[in-house]
Amino acid sequence: MDKSRTVFLMYHELEVPGRLLSQTAPGYVRYVVSAENFRRQMHLIQSMGWRGVCVSEALQYKPGCVAITFDDGAATDLLFAAPLLKELGFGATFFITVSFLGTAGYLTQNQLRELSGAGFEIGCHSMTHAYLTDLSDAELTREIADAKRQLEQTLDRRIEHFSCPGGRHNSRVSQIAGRAGYRTVSTSRQQANDARSNPFALGRVAVMRDTSETQFKNICQGRGLWRRNLPVMLRDGARKLLGNSAYDRLREQLLRDGSPQ
Repeated sequence: MDKSRTVFLMYHELEVPGRLLSQTAPGYVRYVVSAENFRRQMHLIQSMGWRGVCVSEALQYKPGCVAITFDDGAATDLLFAAPLLKELGFGATFFITVSFLGTAGYLTQNQLRELSGAGFEIGCHSMTHAYLTDLSDAELTREIADAKRQLEQTLDRRIEHFSCPGGRHNSRVSQIAGRAGYRTVSTSRQQANDARSNPFALGRVAVMRDTSETQFKNICQGRGLWRRNLPVMLRDGARKLLGNSAYDRLREQLLRDGSPQ
């Protein structure tokens, strides 16, 4: 990979033995990585001579960096991810869904303050985790701008980065995010970023439950991302054809039946 390009990794909840997941739907669980695999992956980055960084630092596009991001705001962000990242000297950005705060399996406001106070960057992952492409401009403003203000009031610091729930993104999302004062919007497009990338449509690569060590290393190095993007493009086409709700129902049924996605 061109050294000026940086891969943004996307994580969600970490699975810890004896701890219930916050959600159990198959479409959610496939994005859950075990805490042990996460530990192995972070040590693999370190063994490569690379460093995990937050989104703000990643935008400098220095060689040997991988952006570490988490979506949703699961309690395991603070309880398990943050201590390991601190131990390794890595940064990360934790994108928070505001309405999830204080609900079962997710960070409380005090835990969010603790995570921020530990030096980690906090971003916004919307107010309610709604699919943004389904919303009116007024609804988008609540999900993007109002959520930003609430997080800033909670933490008494600026929130500069936004990530799109379910990767649903369009030009209206970028425009409203820009007007709200964000510096970047992260999507789920499987691509590395560089100084020429649109900061309001950055790519991120999801680390999945079944991501192997070899696959993870290739992802960090930006190898073969175009292949990973092909099924994403097909899914995007299906979503546009069926609509987000119908697509999700079909996906959940296929996952329960054991069909490939």
